[in-house]
Amino acid sequence: MSLFSTPGPAGVGEDCADDSRLRDFAAVFFRNRMAKAGIFILAVLIVSAVFAPLIAPYEYDEQDLLATLEWPSREHIFGTDEFGRDIFSRVVYASRISVMVGIVSVTIGIFFGGLLGAAAGFYGGAADDVVMRCIDVLLAIPAILFAIAIAASLGPGLFNMVLAVGISSIPYYARILRGSVLSIREQEFIEASRAVGSSNIRILFRHVIPNCLAPIIVQGTLGVADGILYAAALSFIGLGIQPPTPEWGGMLSGGRSFIRDYSYMTLFPGLAIVITILALNFVGDALRDALDPKLRDR
Repeated sequence: MSLFSTPGPAGVGEDCADDSRLRDFAAVFFRNRMAKAGIFILAVLIVSAVFAPLIAPYEYDEQDLLATLEWPSREHIFGTDEFGRDIFSRVVYASRISVMVGIVSVTIGIFFGGLLGAAAGFYGGAADDVVMRCIDVLLAIPAILFAIAIAASLGPGLFNMVLAVGISSIPYYARILRGSVLSIREQEFIEASRAVGSSNIRILFRHVIPNCLAPIIVQGTLGVADGILYAAALSFIGLGIQPPTPEWGGMLSGGRSFIRDYSYMTLFPGLAIVITILALNFVGDALRDALDPKLRDR
């Protein structure tokens, strides 16, 4: 039974059990120092994204042609690019794009992939065969190549980039949820729910899917990191966000021509990507350990 289990009739005993599971989860999760560091970094990232106009000292597209290619200084703590734009301000504004792409793309993948995987695992038979053979074909294609193919066919832009990253993640969530559903659908509390006349739809959404949330939450956290990385890759090759809107991958692409003489132009957006993905992996690993009882006492 997982942290999010909902079998059986509601009652005081179940509420106490839920509270106990939540306390155990919180104790294990916050005992992990890397998880605390990851939460702190993500909090800084989200605050930067939400309050970018207040944090950034300049507008992301404000040019000062008298201050081009300046190394980090008191006026421009991350330096300036070839157009005299403040790199710190652009990195801060770019966090908005990264946070949005990561969250929305994972939402798309979980929603559509989760529905496909849950239906295939719960109903089985021909539906399972058809859905999973299609998923197997898509899984044979590396996710980044799948995203590039979709973005290339749709064209550059924020909406198309989010759609490409989200669609490329659907097969992974479908496979994960199907496996979880297969392990849960034959358990006794599912049979008890059938015995009292619950419909398949009610059983699926009331009992089966809530008990499959733990692996989805872990994979979703790691999927946000993948979404940020794929978005940066698409922008780097010109299939994502278009200038002058800042995006970390696009900033890396713009600075590669100057990397030998002005390495700071690629250093800071590169560090933003690395630190963000590292934080998400810290949190994802801690969630996995806290949600899986077998890993709690490692």
